[in-house]
Amino acid sequence: MSTQEQTRAAPAGETKTGQESPIIEIRNVTKIYGGTVKAVDNVNLTVGRGEFFALLGPSGCGKTTLLRMLAGFETPTSGEVIIDGHNMATVAPNKRPVNMVFQSYAVFPHMSVEKNVGYGLRMDGRPRSEIRARTEEALELVKLGGYGKRMPNELSGGQRQRVALARALVKRPSVLLLDEPLSALDAKLREAMQLELVRLQQTVGITFVIVTHDQSEALSMANRIAVMNQGQVRQVATPAELYEYPNCRFVADFIGKINLIGAKSVRTGEGRVKVTVPVLGEIELQGQAAGDVALAVRPEKIFVSETKPNDPDIITAKGRVGEVAYYGSFSNVFFDIGVGSPILADIGNVSRDIEAFTFKKGEEYWLYWRKGDTLVLAD
Repeated sequence: MSTQEQTRAAPAGETKTGQESPIIEIRNVTKIYGGTVKAVDNVNLTVGRGEFFALLGPSGCGKTTLLRMLAGFETPTSGEVIIDGHNMATVAPNKRPVNMVFQSYAVFPHMSVEKNVGYGLRMDGRPRSEIRARTEEALELVKLGGYGKRMPNELSGGQRQRVALARALVKRPSVLLLDEPLSALDAKLREAMQLELVRLQQTVGITFVIVTHDQSEALSMANRIAVMNQGQVRQVATPAELYEYPNCRFVADFIGKINLIGAKSVRTGEGRVKVTVPVLGEIELQGQAAGDVALAVRPEKIFVSETKPNDPDIITAKGRVGEVAYYGSFSNVFFDIGVGSPILADIGNVSRDIEAFTFKKGEEYWLYWRKGDTLVLAD
């Protein structure tokens, strides 16, 4: 079998975040429930004007609590929430320059689409002519022009989601807060709505802050992402930076798929370490982490060959095929190289020759990957 080289997409250009003049500043914010449970633990964040910002993390990490403090539905135990230069400590939720789209959409079932969208403006006592014009404008924005007279039960899940977005946007907030807005949609519709949200945010030009536990959702939409765990922010970076340069094991393991191999590391100079890995031996790499570390490499960066490659800039290991999962455009192939957990390689199925890309359990191959694609991570 010939070497299975994979196509690698260059990271997309990142949008500037406008950090010189942040619209949101979260300063040393902590939220404690019941006197003992720290839902949010001394978080500091800034969000730029016009930025699409994501709060990402597992269930219970504090991301929704943080969003609710921005909305005014929760009060920080300590710290400050600043929006558009103003401390929100004494500002009621309905007086803040934000609006929120909930996971359940919260569309009123007894009201037509246009009445749902215009509800907030009616509560503010706006003139009928203004309500009608702004409602029509908001519905056009979310591609629901002509749907104003319909009732929610006549709409699909994706259309009800758009109604909720239009109702939030019609009040022209400075910041739109989105709490898992796509989680109730099926996979295909969720992907379509991800693109739609990005289009919408770029069209209206306001700041979006989204809470999600879905990595692909955050990676595909956000300009920057804050990864949270146990109430703390572990890393804030662009999607490409998070994926290629995670700063710890948790972020590396949470964002996408990754192979983590236990190792020992000692510093050998500025920005260099010598890593001792079972089976692989001693390897000198770029890095700072010392002591008990993890050698980390993404599965799409691992290549497979029948013969041992000879290159000083790569790491090689002999592996035996274990489980194989076929996904059409690529296959997940797990190899036992003798380090405990199997090593995962994503092998692109770049030919219609089925036999050429069939891995059989028990077969042995050489795995290799570039030293430059290898991370040394501490906890």
